[in-house]
Amino acid sequence: MIVQGKTPAARDAAFDALLAELATVITADRTLDGLCDWVNAEAPQTVDLPVEGAEALKAAIVPVILTCTTADPLG
Repeated sequence: MIVQGKTPAARDAAFDALLAELATVITADRTLDGLCDWVNAEAPQTVDLPVEGAEALKAAIVPVILTCTTADPLG
């Protein structure tokens, strides 16, 4: 996920709001309406991305683990 803002505080606030929304969506339906057994997000790996001539972007990779079971792992 990537957010932008004019100040580091604005970027942090936007980032926190986006993480909170992701958490809300995941916890609302941990099975994706029955498509998997369990959905879990891991801690974000954040980085500030410099942009030449503009304010930096705040970015993160948020691993989302989908757990599913099957009778045949190859089919």
